[in-house]
Amino acid sequence: MESAALIVVLVVALALFFDFTNGFHDTANAMATPIATGALKPKVAVLLAAGLNLVGAFLSTEVSKTISHGIIREDQITSSTFLPLIFAGLIGAITWNMLTWLLGLPSSSSHALFGGLIGATLVGAGVMAVDFGVVLSKVILPAVISPLTAGLIAFAVTKLAYALTRRYDGKPDGRDGFRWGQIFTSSLVALAHGTNDAQKTMGVITLTLILAGWQDPAQDDPHIWVILACAFTIALGTYMGGWRIIRTLGKGLTDVKPAQGFSAETSTAATILASSALGFALSTTQVASGSVIGSGLGRRGSKVRWRTVGRIAIGWLLTLPAAGAVGALAALIVHGLGTWGIFIDALLALAIIVALFLQSRRNRVTASNAMSEVAESGRAVKVKRNPPPTRRQREIEREEARRRAEEEARVRAERKAQAKADAKRVARELEQQKKDAAARAEGKGRK
Repeated sequence: MESAALIVVLVVALALFFDFTNGFHDTANAMATPIATGALKPKVAVLLAAGLNLVGAFLSTEVSKTISHGIIREDQITSSTFLPLIFAGLIGAITWNMLTWLLGLPSSSSHALFGGLIGATLVGAGVMAVDFGVVLSKVILPAVISPLTAGLIAFAVTKLAYALTRRYDGKPDGRDGFRWGQIFTSSLVALAHGTNDAQKTMGVITLTLILAGWQDPAQDDPHIWVILACAFTIALGTYMGGWRIIRTLGKGLTDVKPAQGFSAETSTAATILASSALGFALSTTQVASGSVIGSGLGRRGSKVRWRTVGRIAIGWLLTLPAAGAVGALAALIVHGLGTWGIFIDALLALAIIVALFLQSRRNRVTASNAMSEVAESGRAVKVKRNPPPTRRQREIEREEARRRAEEEARVRAERKAQAKADAKRVARELEQQKKDAAARAEGKGRK
């Protein structure tokens, strides 16, 4: 009994640390673009995001139910077997989160968690313990669809925003009014992030309590202390700021302008809130990245850095299998060594975390240097020296050409009519001269 209680405490502690890494790993989703455009100061941005993450964690529990009563068939696994596997799965998720944070890659904390849990479960309980139907419908498909959907929405909103404010195209850093809009939309994204990502840790802890017999399996909702702990932990992690990933999303994918940031955040918030209501545990990172790319494609003259996009996409593809592999390895250690395996896993996890943290200190990225070129965005839209005419300009040119053609035709017709009139007048004069000459000749003949 004491051993089981110790494992539960270790799992809850590790789950909360994962929640902490989730916070600083995903701060960029809400605050990278407003920091990049200068709409919010870096420290103010992460403080605002932390507060709204805290509030958002209390607004919904649908995603938590997906984790605690969905992916893993806990009724087919004994608690003594599965509790160590949850511990191993969390090690896989945390390891991937720390590695991608070090590399500045906005990967999915959600998929790292799912991958770690699935990998550990496959090793310790077999294939039948994983509900792959739920994995496909509520993890894989949202992962494919959500960034594409968010990107399309951001593309359309960006096009609309620039079409409505086209008169500011030639002005430096135009459309400053969107900066104020960014404060609202980025706040909405932070709130949405709290409603989605904090619940994933709540689901893991709830699952742990159910397996340990500390919570009724029929109770879907997490306990209030679980909600409080996860909410405050993710808020604290958010306040720490994942500056490496903020730099990647804020200036690594494309040069973000105020209207782009507004459009991207609007798309991100709408997609996340809709998924939270439906219980889809999607990746807020993938949604935010897709939105930034879509907004970059929607602005005339902007460039999307496809090499960076490719690196991020590779990270997305590797997240589930990589976290799953680490989780499976940790599960093998537990499976082979029992309780001692848990302590070995804990020590290995601590060593990995410390090593990655020390490595990050060699090239520190902080609030002061994450965005070294904040708001240095030049003109709102890149205008060429000899830009091609817009559709409106082409319409005006066609109308002017039509009027010129009509005027030239009218002038030609008038000249032709005048020429005919002149010819008739000359002919009449010649005829009259002939008659006059004949009359004079006839008069001389009579004389």
